[in-house]
Amino acid sequence: MKRTTLSLIAAGAALAAVTSVAAVAAPEAGPAATGKAAQQPVERTSLLCPAPSSSELAETTYTAFTPKTEVSADSGTAALVPAARSLAGKDDKDDKDGEDGKKGEEEKPFLAVKKQGAPVTAEENGSGAPALIGLAEGSLAPGWSAQQTTHFTAGAGRGLHGAVCSAPDTDFWFPGASTAEDRSDYLHLTNPDDAAAVVDIELYGKDGALDSEVGEGIQVPPRSSVPVLLSTLTGKPQTNLTVHVTARSGRVAAAVQALDQKVGGDWLTPSAEPSASVVLPGIPKDATAVRLVAFAPGSADADLKVSLAGPNGSLSPAGNETLHLKSGMTTAVDLADVTRGEPGSLVLTPTGDSGDTPVVAAVRVIRGKGAEQESAFIPAARPVGDRATVTGNGAKGTYLSLTAPGKAAKVRVTASAGTGGGTAATKTYSVGAGRTLAADIPLPDSLKGTYALTVETVSGGPVHASRTLTLSGAAADGISMFTVQNLTDDRGTVTVPAARPEMGVLLD
Repeated sequence: MKRTTLSLIAAGAALAAVTSVAAVAAPEAGPAATGKAAQQPVERTSLLCPAPSSSELAETTYTAFTPKTEVSADSGTAALVPAARSLAGKDDKDDKDGEDGKKGEEEKPFLAVKKQGAPVTAEENGSGAPALIGLAEGSLAPGWSAQQTTHFTAGAGRGLHGAVCSAPDTDFWFPGASTAEDRSDYLHLTNPDDAAAVVDIELYGKDGALDSEVGEGIQVPPRSSVPVLLSTLTGKPQTNLTVHVTARSGRVAAAVQALDQKVGGDWLTPSAEPSASVVLPGIPKDATAVRLVAFAPGSADADLKVSLAGPNGSLSPAGNETLHLKSGMTTAVDLADVTRGEPGSLVLTPTGDSGDTPVVAAVRVIRGKGAEQESAFIPAARPVGDRATVTGNGAKGTYLSLTAPGKAAKVRVTASAGTGGGTAATKTYSVGAGRTLAADIPLPDSLKGTYALTVETVSGGPVHASRTLTLSGAAADGISMFTVQNLTDDRGTVTVPAARPEMGVLLD
């Protein structure tokens, strides 16, 4: 037999062997079999929590939770560890010795989730409560959520401060910040990675961009958190500001803590990414003052219709039916007690002749009167999507708001077991088109401790949601303390593109 014939037989045998392995290894179902992309659970999730307070009177509770899913719960980790504290602009080389000295401490979990469906909690009092860097992997990654809630009764910003721990990113918008004389707003930047991040901060007032070279090239050392006092970035006080944060290298989590001498304070978290239509869900029914702050970041002006979606439908606030935004200029409108005793959500949509100019927005909400006033912020929210979770809910003083700005929708709400025990409870709600529903939360049976709320869209149009925590009585020292957090899609799944064996590559 000729050598050429032997070579062809050998090549054919090798090809047959490769084809057999591919056939055995190919899955019976999934993207490869169907030729379509599929949603698969994420295998890794990062969360970052800012340093909660500089007050020695502060009492901070951290909670974390991973909802039950179809993912195997046999393996997985989810832990939050303290970040290093750094000063704005400090070079990471200067902090190297301190970082090395704390390395062992940072590796010890401050708060760890052990299994799906079981929330965990930890407490830290005083000004030493840390910023946290978290990572979840395996079965504990899909839907992993964390929250920090801080309470203090004296000093600038006294009140209830709540923040959902967020994933790192590179671009953030904060309409509603301020450098007014009564306000001390700190932008907290947290870097989860092993390399320094470099961040630029831009400020926009009512007349446009503010000149500031101090906000350029701010260094955030590795695995550290940096607070930046916004008033140090500009000379002239500005009552209403929009803050734009971009990471020119690396990635960070960003949040603004607003501390007011007269009306308390809270965390201002980023607005949803710029969009032609925005929803600000869950303004409490007893709000005594509501200020809307909006900004058009593009090159075009925006004309918006302002609607309040309430329990019985939508209406426009008298005298503020529309809003004109000049490009690059922050616009603020005081809407007084716009909810008038009923819970509601603000919906901003483009008017017929304004096009689809993207905008960002937030509202500052005040409850109470006189010396008992307290404030919180509600930024524009992304939809709940497939699933969203918020932790740290108590048996009393917790309120859930659901808004369907377009089509009617059905959502399923699950209250988990408590941090100290209990049995999860689930209820399905119908939310009317253009309406806001104050949901009657299904409390877990035999609840002990705090629980997590998971909201899932069952059918219909997009739903926007927020959770309000309130504190009253002696613990609040007579102040109407509250904090509001949006619930947005936890992005617990990722699209996996279709793939299949391609024998052609072997025939080249």
